[in-house]
Amino acid sequence: MVPTLQFLLFLSGTLLFMQTLAEAATCSDCFIHSRAAYYPNSNENGTDTGRCGYGSFGATLNDGDVSAVSDLYRDGVGCGACYQVRCTDSQYCTDKGVTIVVTDHGSSHNTDFILSRRAFSRMAQTTDAAASLLALGVVDVEYKRVSCSYPNKNITIKIDENSNHPSYMGFVVWYQQGRRDITAVLLCETQNFACKVLDRTYGAVWTTTSPPSGPLSLRMLFSEEDGDETWVVPVNNIPNDWKAGQTYDTGVQVNS
Repeated sequence: MVPTLQFLLFLSGTLLFMQTLAEAATCSDCFIHSRAAYYPNSNENGTDTGRCGYGSFGATLNDGDVSAVSDLYRDGVGCGACYQVRCTDSQYCTDKGVTIVVTDHGSSHNTDFILSRRAFSRMAQTTDAAASLLALGVVDVEYKRVSCSYPNKNITIKIDENSNHPSYMGFVVWYQQGRRDITAVLLCETQNFACKVLDRTYGAVWTTTSPPSGPLSLRMLFSEEDGDETWVVPVNNIPNDWKAGQTYDTGVQVNS
């Protein structure tokens, strides 16, 4: 049976529609519609008790342009990710919006973002427009993931205050550049290369009991949205006499 013209047109339209859906589903540079609120009982910066585990560092990271997120938290994998967020009311909002770093988990009024007061205001065109946005409390926004940028900063680990050498170690990862996620971390002895898989306790906090001894080397697995994965070995080791509360520069930075 010879296909009719109507059938061929229908088939062509269906294939075009399916292609459009596929492109939309895989578009990593497309804006997504959502809503955003802000921390109402905070100063200009974010919170120092965020669920990513950054502590007071998380309140001032990225000059205070930070945010709590709901689904984008992804059980902590989303901590440290950067997003361009812009409100959509042309009367008040700029086209550029603001670039924020995820430092906390939370939602309010069906929002994807709870921005710091500073970040929320920076979506506005003027000081008066910022006051109007703050008065609204919750606004429609568009967002997309973008690369984080920390010029002259390497990936750094901060040893958790509750760590106890040599029986327990926990640390949080600072200054994660690019658009990739850290999805696994190994802690290895530098002499015999015996490694231990760390647990993501919550947020960006990685922990282990009975950590390996001696100077230690990290192995971090960076994962991209398309499924590509890369193991990164820092240049600098964690010293044998590591201490709770100390920070250690890994000597590397990973950009997408």
